[in-house]
Amino acid sequence: MNTVTATQVAILAAPETTASTLYGMFDLFGSAGRDWELLMHGRTGTPLLQPLIVSRDGRGFRTRNGAWIEPDASLADCKAPTAVCIPDLLVVPGAALEGHYDPELAWLLDCHGRGALLAAACTGSLLLAETGLLAGQDATTHWAYCDALARQHPEVCVHAHRALVVSGEGGRLIMAGGGTTWIDLALFLVARLVGVDEAMHLARIFLIDWHHEGQQPYAALTAARQVEDALISEAQVWVALHYDTHSPVAGMVRRSGLTERSFKRRFKAATGMTPMDYVHTLRLEEAKQILESGDEPIEAVAEQVGYADPSFFRRLFGRRVGLTPRAYRRRFRGLRLTLQ
Repeated sequence: MNTVTATQVAILAAPETTASTLYGMFDLFGSAGRDWELLMHGRTGTPLLQPLIVSRDGRGFRTRNGAWIEPDASLADCKAPTAVCIPDLLVVPGAALEGHYDPELAWLLDCHGRGALLAAACTGSLLLAETGLLAGQDATTHWAYCDALARQHPEVCVHAHRALVVSGEGGRLIMAGGGTTWIDLALFLVARLVGVDEAMHLARIFLIDWHHEGQQPYAALTAARQVEDALISEAQVWVALHYDTHSPVAGMVRRSGLTERSFKRRFKAATGMTPMDYVHTLRLEEAKQILESGDEPIEAVAEQVGYADPSFFRRLFGRRVGLTPRAYRRRFRGLRLTLQ
């Protein structure tokens, strides 16, 4: 590899890192400048990026999912990369990261201070937020972690439905959402560091399709049921079985024994949602399942989950899910049938 001319991209590895994202990034960056020439002209091109796997001490380790990682360098050995990528971290949503990654945070801040781009894939944004660099900035992460990121760092503007966010002075803080949106992140970095043409070459080589719709269609709409307020928890259990009935909120209020105003205030305090918004999330999540598994008319799906007005259902579904019911069925029913 021509390490003199290749731009160095450090990929930060930790025990919580998933190997698929780590080595996927490594392969894609390593392909830049090299493989298009091989495929088109039968000769290996000059690598334009030098991916480098970097860990705290540079020693090999096994990740939580059992993969063995052999880093190329320690943090101390990698002083001035042009860009740093933080792959996803396999951690519990809302888990406290404070004190667990102090050497990595200090290194990230030092790299950023030297002018490096910092790019985080999926839950890697949680670590990026711990640096303090995202204060007052836009951000994203995996849809299941967006609420936790917003709670732990209220100074960060979290965009739960976006697949890619560019923030910070000079656009040097870049984040991708969940799952395979790390590919969007990697292509964006190639375009920034090498050029759009080379990013397009890689998209063709790896058969990459950009995540135009973002994370929204893939997200589970229903928030995890809370357990701290027993009365509200019981109401959540009841409405999970009766969300398709007429006036489910009134039913919850009657069962609670509270006044409507007191119930709504207490429900919002416990769940972060109004009772009606909670009912909508249950209904739409069920509608998603029906659309994936059956071919009933959209009007029948709307009625089945509790909406008498199909037009209202279509508008609400599109606003919450990011696709029309028909488009959602096209995208996900085929996938479900293939996997069955």
